[in-house]
Amino acid sequence: MALLKRINKKAKSYLSSGFGVNTSSYGGRFFNKDGKANVEKQGMHFLHRISWYHTMIEMPAWKFMSILLSFYVCINLVFALIYFAIGIEYLNGIDTSASEWVKFGETYFFSAQTFTTVGYGHVSPSGFLASSVSALEALIGLLSFAIATGLFFGRFSKPVAFIKFSHNAIIAPYRDGTALMLRLTPFKNTNFTDAEAKIMLGMSVEEEGIVSNKFYSLDLELGKINALTLSWTLVHPITEDSPLYHFNKEDFETIQGEILVFIKTFDDMFSNTVAIRTSYTFDEVVYGAKFLPMYSRDKANSKTILHLEKLNHFEKVSL
Repeated sequence: MALLKRINKKAKSYLSSGFGVNTSSYGGRFFNKDGKANVEKQGMHFLHRISWYHTMIEMPAWKFMSILLSFYVCINLVFALIYFAIGIEYLNGIDTSASEWVKFGETYFFSAQTFTTVGYGHVSPSGFLASSVSALEALIGLLSFAIATGLFFGRFSKPVAFIKFSHNAIIAPYRDGTALMLRLTPFKNTNFTDAEAKIMLGMSVEEEGIVSNKFYSLDLELGKINALTLSWTLVHPITEDSPLYHFNKEDFETIQGEILVFIKTFDDMFSNTVAIRTSYTFDEVVYGAKFLPMYSRDKANSKTILHLEKLNHFEKVSL
């Protein structure tokens, strides 16, 4: 009830947030810092509730390459064991007088040549069984490389919003009062136009003995810009209409709240609209600070330099 008294009566909550109002059904934050929903899906078989395509497209590059390499090594190892079980004598070109490790190595490399359809010709299968296995392996190899090619293309062609957010949001001096501010910037050689931002505040509020999620839209000083080429500081003036109007430093330290940020912009490179989101819990809000400038002119006064390393730089100020 104390929190309800702290919230500005003029601020109107709304129900179209998509998160629901039942606090007993929620755990932790609504969005993780990377913008993914903090939701774990259960109640259905694992293979039915996961999209392998999306998983392979979104995973880090090192993990993606590791999976491809591991699959390549393992599938050739499996077929090498099959050839070895059929018998070395059914693979022409392998020295049968060599050691077992040498013969297995020759078998493994024959499998790799068959899987990739390279076919150097040094070793060739003889007999129905060995020939059938090599034909099956060649087919699996063709299909595997087709799938891998599609995944590579999907990863390279996927529209991505190459935008980074500041680690912290801040409560900063603004005109004759204060404002909630956070900063974002593009960090790759992309061109963003028609950038649009929305910010929403979510809190668990007890009202008449019932705890529920309350969501408030935070009005921005500037919610849309024509071009996003430098840093963009999103500013929510804390006026008499803001739900944060009566909040002080202690409130941000003790109240559990979350600021949800949604960005949508058009990327000339992909010729598509891209979107990105993040969130800040109240313990990630610095009360009494201001961002330091992160771009300047060069020495020749001929271009503007955007200092990406200064995205998170701020200094403490008194309010």
